[in-house]
Amino acid sequence: MNTTASTPNQHQPNEPAVIRAESGYWPLQLLLGWINLTLTAPVVYLYIGLPLVLRQHGWSGTDIGLLQLAGLPAILKFLLAAPVDRYPLGRAGYRNWSIVLSVVYAALLLFFSRTSLQESPWSFLFTLALSINLLGTWTDVPINALAIRYLPESQRMRAGAIRSAATSLGAIVGGGLMLLLYTRFGWAAPFQVMALALLSGCVLLAFMQRKPLPGVSSEPVQTGINWRLWKAYFTIAGHGKWAILMLFYFPFVGSAWVYMKPLLLDSGLSTERIAMIVGILGGVLAALASLVVARMTKHYGIGQMLSGVAWLNVLALAMLLMFVLAGASATILIAMAILLAIAVGAASGLVFGVMMYFVRPALVALDYGIQSSLFILTRTLMPAVAGVLMDRTGYAGMMGFLVSGALIIAWATTSWHQSLTAAMTASSRK
Repeated sequence: MNTTASTPNQHQPNEPAVIRAESGYWPLQLLLGWINLTLTAPVVYLYIGLPLVLRQHGWSGTDIGLLQLAGLPAILKFLLAAPVDRYPLGRAGYRNWSIVLSVVYAALLLFFSRTSLQESPWSFLFTLALSINLLGTWTDVPINALAIRYLPESQRMRAGAIRSAATSLGAIVGGGLMLLLYTRFGWAAPFQVMALALLSGCVLLAFMQRKPLPGVSSEPVQTGINWRLWKAYFTIAGHGKWAILMLFYFPFVGSAWVYMKPLLLDSGLSTERIAMIVGILGGVLAALASLVVARMTKHYGIGQMLSGVAWLNVLALAMLLMFVLAGASATILIAMAILLAIAVGAASGLVFGVMMYFVRPALVALDYGIQSSLFILTRTLMPAVAGVLMDRTGYAGMMGFLVSGALIIAWATTSWHQSLTAAMTASSRK
């Protein structure tokens, strides 16, 4: 696959110039990484951090799983992407959309900080969680469309790895530091801190100055966004198989991660110890795993890495199942949680990077929204299914289900990796 961005110039720059050009994208990469972190942390806190708090207050696995359904509006990302492409807010449309939505998102977090876990009914908390997820989902569209528009193809896997690392760091913040903040200062403090972080991203975005890449449309889509354009996405060679992977590559290992903290809590570990060891250390290792995997794709290719990481998912889940069946100690379960964190980081880094290849130049936000909708659909539904299984069959039954699903998708990924590589190569030549 060509690893340099296509340009209208006919001559090829010399190597030092290429290195200088590539290194010049680091400020933008880091800015986008910080914004992705601030977008991710609240969602992680709601769906991974709070299950630990809810378990402390006597919520069942089914209750926790049903709360995960508040993430279902995120599957409408392909619809939320339509106005972003169709109605740009000024000349820097994606940037302005990002700022406006981030401000509303921060305001909603501040409102959430004024509620009470003990006094608010479940339906009210569910509605607030649903609203926060909806705003986070919508804001994610212009942010990542911004990355596709402003970063060359050679930067895409790095951008995906940085986004995954930001997600993992968001897990540290949302699943670790915010839990510590909650235990020390109460319910409101985490939401207030996360709102301020979002607003800092808005300030940084306001000062961002870069020109879009040639070949990526900066004009609104005048033809309108309709079902024909959505359906046409899946007729492109390789996109159908990629859509299946978007649905099932991550949710099995992701669901295990959702219930890892409740499992450790039920094994006798304290909330603070879980937050420190699993939330923070696990998040760091997941971030490093996503960066390492992005580096490895340069040597082994994206198709081979998709297959390899899929089998890593199977290994992590199978080992966790084995030790759950054996009634292993909390110390061993912590080790398994760390292995699971590495698998989660590697899988998410690959998915986020490869998503940037499966887009049409004039419909960047729409195509990113389509892929994200598929990804979020099963990522949201699978933990709910897993929660019901946990209540009825125990952790072992739930883990057996997750291992079986991961095994099937690993086999499919291995079978399809050549055709997926060909599709990505064709996309990069457009």
